[in-house]
Amino acid sequence: MKSIIHVTASALSIALVALPAAGHQTPAQPSVSAMASDKLPGAVQREAVGAPGYADIADLVLSAPVIADATVRSTAKIKPAEAPNLAAGLVRLYVEVDVTALIRGADGLPPRIGYLLDVAPDSAGRIPKFKKARVLIFAKPVAGAVNQVQLVAPDAQVDWTPTADARARQIAKGALASDAPPVITGIGNAFHVAGALPGEGETQIFLTTADQRPVSLSIIRRPGEQPRWAVALSEIVDESAAPPAPETLLWYRLACALPQSLPERSTGSLEATDATIAREDYAFVIAALGPCGRTRKI
Repeated sequence: MKSIIHVTASALSIALVALPAAGHQTPAQPSVSAMASDKLPGAVQREAVGAPGYADIADLVLSAPVIADATVRSTAKIKPAEAPNLAAGLVRLYVEVDVTALIRGADGLPPRIGYLLDVAPDSAGRIPKFKKARVLIFAKPVAGAVNQVQLVAPDAQVDWTPTADARARQIAKGALASDAPPVITGIGNAFHVAGALPGEGETQIFLTTADQRPVSLSIIRRPGEQPRWAVALSEIVDESAAPPAPETLLWYRLACALPQSLPERSTGSLEATDATIAREDYAFVIAALGPCGRTRKI
């Protein structure tokens, strides 16, 4: 069956809006569905090879005003001469999908939409087959064309899996909540206050945010006990504050934005001993958060 056809420029005069430049990003390819695995307490669930993890899905959700669960109806190969800015070694497809569910989209979507997708042929030169595949697409509207969307990134079509779908919905809902955590942009000042007993003390590290909302980390040390830490999203740190649960939007904001070590300028006003403890406490927080897990190049 001949599933790949050539499409003329006139037939795609609306669809050929600027596709996000492939650049150094990984082109979309069929991925391996996530396999079930047990979650360890305080750890991020391990993903099957090729499956997008929480951070990858979050990156896409937070940049996409349109998110849809869809089934690929057809794909058509676009001639290289009619595919501007196509990276070497890639093939551009025009993809039509039937929308199963709209996860995010203020203006809705028609039942069938189309978009451009750059893919890499396999070692034998074969183009990936997507027909009848169930996918999640992360996109933005195309002005003047209600039945067309533009992917927000070259890899913004991903295989649908229950895990990916649940994550996309959870993140989209969390991002729109009134108490959604802010975007972390850096680290401000750090302070450490020693307690009355040897080995006792508290470190507080202030973070900077895109909207100037207060966020701080607090680490409490008590003799003979493991340090405890929490994150506060207000100017007041109460006793109920706790670390963020793995694979939540707050965890993502911290794990994927914070540097691996405390900047020297953050401890510039501290005594040498207090600065050392503050750095150790910050390292404790980073270890507790665990790796971001991002595999995409952004």
